[in-house]
Amino acid sequence: MKLILLYVFISFSAGLFLLLSGVLRLPTLRTSKIMMDSGKEGKGLSKAVDAMLLDGAVRLSGYIRMNDYKRSRMKNVLKAAGLGTTPEVYTAYAILKAACVFVMIIPALYIFPLLAVFIVLLGIMVYSKEIQKADEMLREKREQIEGELYRFVSTISQELKSSRDVLSMLEHYKKNAGEAFRKELDIVCADMRSGSYEAALTRFEARLNSPQLSDIVRGLIGVLRGDDGAVYFQMLTHDFKQAELQRLKTKSAKIPPKIRVYSFAMLMCFLFTYFAIIGYEIIKSMGTLF
Repeated sequence: MKLILLYVFISFSAGLFLLLSGVLRLPTLRTSKIMMDSGKEGKGLSKAVDAMLLDGAVRLSGYIRMNDYKRSRMKNVLKAAGLGTTPEVYTAYAILKAACVFVMIIPALYIFPLLAVFIVLLGIMVYSKEIQKADEMLREKREQIEGELYRFVSTISQELKSSRDVLSMLEHYKKNAGEAFRKELDIVCADMRSGSYEAALTRFEARLNSPQLSDIVRGLIGVLRGDDGAVYFQMLTHDFKQAELQRLKTKSAKIPPKIRVYSFAMLMCFLFTYFAIIGYEIIKSMGTLF
């Protein structure tokens, strides 16, 4: 009986959605997919559910309210993370995705009421994960860029001996930069060509909000204003080298625990083989005695 009610509920929900889609003239699934892909740097296979959620998020975004500081901060984070969407749509998408989980409470109450508690916790986890997704993407991007700042500073320190053209330095390094850093350098170089060099570098610093990058931008702005900059970047090279060594030590310290798991598995395999041979010999000797 409960399975029949669940089937009726799903069928009724699907029919109601299709009916409302026709009445409200909702865009097709293909249109929603194209819209969702246009808000991402990488274009992969879009899921049908995500496309429908994004379409609903666009409609719900008109009812989302947030203060100017929160909206400005989230806008900068979304832009730096490569998500071309507004803070309202991003927040509405997280709410709708969590709401889809909460809807499962209704059939859960008929089938297994205790399951509703776990669904509530799951919905909260989904919302928390989605609302922090942009921050996680920005953190990973910042870590990738900070991983090659030592090489970047070393290159600037060497080029300052023969040139003071900041744009040329960035263009030269861009050829050998990593993917994430190269995209940021493309943006800042285009920004510098179309406007003020200092303003472009300041916006470059604000996008990533990295303390190490702020030190580099401060030095580059000083070079633009006529400072020597050679000693400053030599000191930065030394400091960044120490930071890079510390980062590598921290990264290498995380490797032994991962290896320890596989080492324990190998030890258990050796012990199992050893005891299997002993057991086989014991059984064989007992068979000979009897």
